[in-house]
Amino acid sequence: MFELIKTEGRARRGCLHTVHGDIQTPVFMNVGTCAAIKGGVTTMELRDIHCQVELSNTYHLHIRPGDRLIREMGGIRKFMNWDGPVLTDSGGFQVFSLAGLRKITEEGVKFASHIDGRRIFMGPEESMQIQSNLASTIAMAFDECIENPAPRDYVKKSCDRTARWLVRCRDEMARLNALPDTLNSKQMLFGINQGSTYEDLRIEHMQKIAELDLDGYAIGGLAVGEATEDMYRIIDAVEPYMPTHKPRYLMGVGTPCNILEAVHMGVDFFDCVMPSRNARHGNLFTWNGKMNLLNEKYALDPRPFDENCDCPACRHYSRSYVRHLIKAKEAVGMHLAVVHNLHFYNELTMKIREALDGGYFEEFYQKYRKILGERVED
Repeated sequence: MFELIKTEGRARRGCLHTVHGDIQTPVFMNVGTCAAIKGGVTTMELRDIHCQVELSNTYHLHIRPGDRLIREMGGIRKFMNWDGPVLTDSGGFQVFSLAGLRKITEEGVKFASHIDGRRIFMGPEESMQIQSNLASTIAMAFDECIENPAPRDYVKKSCDRTARWLVRCRDEMARLNALPDTLNSKQMLFGINQGSTYEDLRIEHMQKIAELDLDGYAIGGLAVGEATEDMYRIIDAVEPYMPTHKPRYLMGVGTPCNILEAVHMGVDFFDCVMPSRNARHGNLFTWNGKMNLLNEKYALDPRPFDENCDCPACRHYSRSYVRHLIKAKEAVGMHLAVVHNLHFYNELTMKIREALDGGYFEEFYQKYRKILGERVED
């Protein structure tokens, strides 16, 4: 299902063939946790800004509006009118983020809903059942995401449990995909590598889950408190043990520079709320670096955010105008900023693919790793 087209150093150019269309990699997936991008971005606009994959969250959709309702509506793609691939996260990260509201056992996790406090249970089978109802293209395995740093003994026990959960996820997905009334009988399953910041535990866990021959593999549990250098160290340690001919996904990461570095180390898939979250507060990404649009110097600036960008915001509006809208808390200002940042991230991975196709990725990497993390000076 995954075609590795070419490599340059450790960087990879590939294509994942799915029942809902091909995914050209490296790729950034646009995060729509509740089946919508925060900032009012429609699925029509996602197409216009070159989004390939939309990502939604199992836990949140199970809580509201309910995965069975979405199944009745024909699955998440019909529900949100999106004709491309969809990846659904498993709910495992919520095990981490709702620490005060949950109890972890071998069977799974008992939650208190953050909406109304009602008690719910989610284990590997329940996560797969919910994701089957959603009928996403790619389902993520149910895992435990551990805060960094964490005690080694606990990390080891958690990794072993996550590996056991993964076997249960695989078996349950096989059962669900064989049912005659399953909405997407070709749903893929990605396993998730855990192990906090312990290189040996990460490698051991990756070797163990690679034996299951799943559709893809993710590195989870990073960008949750550790230093950036530790994140890169773990990616560097784990990557040699990830199956070569399966897609590799770095979950919840990150900045444009993070993406460049991770591609350079052999990663294919990315997602992060950063572009939309930052945009809503006036923090924009451009080909000249990072911009805080709320700075006073932009109050009378007639230029677009980025003169090298062809997103709808840059084609039609000025820095001055959108700055005013965000400061006045007008929704259209946040919307335009979100559209720009998502366009930038999608264009970044598109240009990375072009550089890999053209054999000049190393040159591209060396140039932009220095620029994209800096503040715009003009």
